[in-house]
Amino acid sequence: KQDSWEIVEGLRGAMNCTQEPQKQEGCLLKKRKWPLKGWHKRYFFLDRGILKYSKCQADIERGKLHGCIDVGLSVMSVKKSTKCIDLDTEEQIYHLKVKSQELFDEWVAKLRHHRMYRQNEISMFPHDVNNLFFPASTTTDSVPGFCDSAPGRKAGSLTKQNSLSAGGNLSFSFSSNESRISSWLQSSEDMEKCSRDLSNCHTYLLEMNQLLQSMDVLHRTYSAPAINAMQVGPFESPKKEKRSHRRWRSRVVGKEAKGTLQVPSVFSAPMRLHASNPNLSTIDFVEEKNYSDGSETSSEFTKLQEDLFHVAHKVYFTLRSAFSTISTEKEKLKQMLEHDASSSPSAQIVGLKNALTSAIAQNTDLKERLRRIHAESMILDSASNAKSSPDLVKENSREESRGLVHQVSNESRLSIADSLTEFFDAQEVLLSASSSENEVSDDDSYASDVSDNVSEDNLSNDMENERQTLDCISEGGTGCNSKRRTCLPAPCPNTSNISLWNILRNNIGKDLSKVAMPVELNEPLNTLQRLCEELEYSELLDKAAHSPDPFERMVYIAAFAVSAYASSYYRAGSKPFNPVLGETYECIREDKGFQFFAEQVSHHPPISACHAESVNFAFWQDVRWKNKFWGKSMEIVPVGTTHVTLPAFKDHFAWNKVTSCIHNILSGQRWIEHYGEILIRNLSDDTCYCKLTFIKAKYWNPNAHEIEGSVMDKAGKVVHRLFGKWHDSLYCGTTSSSNCIWRANPMPKDYEQWYGFTQFALELNELDLQTRPFLPSTDTRFRPDQRFLEEGNIEGAEMQKQRIEQLQRERRKVLEENNLEHQPRFFRKSNDDSWVSNGTYMELRKEPGFSKLDNPVLW
Repeated sequence: KQDSWEIVEGLRGAMNCTQEPQKQEGCLLKKRKWPLKGWHKRYFFLDRGILKYSKCQADIERGKLHGCIDVGLSVMSVKKSTKCIDLDTEEQIYHLKVKSQELFDEWVAKLRHHRMYRQNEISMFPHDVNNLFFPASTTTDSVPGFCDSAPGRKAGSLTKQNSLSAGGNLSFSFSSNESRISSWLQSSEDMEKCSRDLSNCHTYLLEMNQLLQSMDVLHRTYSAPAINAMQVGPFESPKKEKRSHRRWRSRVVGKEAKGTLQVPSVFSAPMRLHASNPNLSTIDFVEEKNYSDGSETSSEFTKLQEDLFHVAHKVYFTLRSAFSTISTEKEKLKQMLEHDASSSPSAQIVGLKNALTSAIAQNTDLKERLRRIHAESMILDSASNAKSSPDLVKENSREESRGLVHQVSNESRLSIADSLTEFFDAQEVLLSASSSENEVSDDDSYASDVSDNVSEDNLSNDMENERQTLDCISEGGTGCNSKRRTCLPAPCPNTSNISLWNILRNNIGKDLSKVAMPVELNEPLNTLQRLCEELEYSELLDKAAHSPDPFERMVYIAAFAVSAYASSYYRAGSKPFNPVLGETYECIREDKGFQFFAEQVSHHPPISACHAESVNFAFWQDVRWKNKFWGKSMEIVPVGTTHVTLPAFKDHFAWNKVTSCIHNILSGQRWIEHYGEILIRNLSDDTCYCKLTFIKAKYWNPNAHEIEGSVMDKAGKVVHRLFGKWHDSLYCGTTSSSNCIWRANPMPKDYEQWYGFTQFALELNELDLQTRPFLPSTDTRFRPDQRFLEEGNIEGAEMQKQRIEQLQRERRKVLEENNLEHQPRFFRKSNDDSWVSNGTYMELRKEPGFSKLDNPVLW
């Protein structure tokens, strides 16, 4: 279709593309890199499957490039209606646009040809793509004239991205042994010999090609009888009447590629390594012409045959030597890894364990002393106070000992510092420093950059003494659920047998919220509950509500905005359920001091609205997500604004959300990143504002997930600088003296089995007996397909999911037939088209109660 995205097919099966394509160059429009917007003109040069671009043609000729794309290793999709071309290299998506239809068709045709040619070249020379064992410098230096050959030019033009993509196919991933393996590769003489052998093989193959060309010339020159006489030799029987030309045909090793090219790994198996140069094992003899018998022979032709045999023997024995070397080195590496795995713990681990044992013992001793001190102090009290002394002793001992849980003495700190070279102690800021303690951290990105004294309150996020119980919650009749679950009823299912490619290949560039997915790809939470997850660190809003400094309040609001993304770090492998129209969810947490409710207010487009209240703040937002699949990655673009008000200061903060992108969506380990800019403004007071930048990961930069920002006054002067990682922590200050504002809670035990849920997420779908009578029947916790998935009943979940979706389609059809529109129950549209609470949810919950109301049937 003209208005839909079309994925461009790649090399498949026995397809072959050996004809070298013509070069293509010219100016195209390229979408500007984030954070810039719009399009700009760039000069593109396409040669042998490598697309380079720069500002102008002169820069291309001088080698001053802005970027280099391997078209063969990219997923290509086109949209004819807008004349757009997208190239997804997994690390980045390049959006190109052509002005005229004629030029668009020309570029698409050229890119198709170059892509097929490049993929055919990669399948024939896979070791040139994987630079881990055969770097271009070693290969080109060892063989004279190699740079002039096709593989030599290709090896020199491959980008770092290709190296990483090929390296990602290795069958092992041991980060602790990377340096040891790297040094082994660099110091291994056998591997250098193997590389030289393979380079020599390439030289021999070029020589064989020249011999074959010479034989072809003689074949056409001599008469048919002479050629026929020469065919009766030691290689064929006299009865054979046909003689063939030789030609090379490559064969992809492993299973057939489906849309994307599968580059074989050198560690897969000995036979795969032996076939790393497919030219040697796929020489086919194609019969083309018949010749009559003759008695004349050609000494020159015979000599060429002998030379060809001689070179073929060289290739065979050299490859056998290289294969033997690889097998030996593979065994050596395997033994090394097994030895490391079975070796005793390192000195660092032993030192850390000893330091931890010492700290625990010291902590226990200090707590015991405190108990004795308080017990003795109670003896001096009057008899009237003696009745309440046990409770007072217990409460005071808990308050005093709480701050000592993470405290480490100077001696133990020294022992930890000796065994762990990178550690930091951060200071809790913007609050009283009357009880600050020291903590050892596992963050090695900002080690030695921050100062001492981090408060225990910040690390534990314990705000129990700062919150008050909401009257409306108490009147609602629900008590605090003191014992919440720490795991799910069943672990997450295995999704390795699900082919995402077959599902998504026809939906390039489309909104995936409208694409039906197998229930195994979901997690037992839905989008409304995901919105509630943003309140996991609501104590940051409580701190902001108690800070008289407007700049400090902005810092805490910024930390809260960042904390909303922390839970997504371990959740890239699954997606939440899509709420049906009219579905609701409530979450009342007395321990955190807030009440939350949400509703799906629109289905086309899908819009989720939520509202939360506390004595310290109010929080609301309406969000619509646009999901775009680009071949190797999926972008999630949120549309909407988040609002927070602090009644104590009459502040009204508002900010946007950033773009999220899930990488490796079709294969390998999926991972998520967020990039973009958050602008936080106080709509009630322009004293200050905040800009937060989520930095997009670069394949040459190991420091991913970083954020940086600043709080500025209305004149634009920086008052506070912020930096950190969105999944871990946020700091305020400079790198030499920083203060920890927020740190993510530790993950629960065996979180991988529970969909990567945090402890807060594990509790969201729990349906306890105290809460059940107060919930409307539209609450997410009553949704059967989500509950079945949580309990491990995959078949039941799939059946219920299809049934619920069908019911929604039927309800929508009835509305359309009667020219009616769905009216949300608990939210209304404001003047700016955003959705806000109409204030009826908690009132109806209290009186008369949802059980006495007529609720819609959603499932």
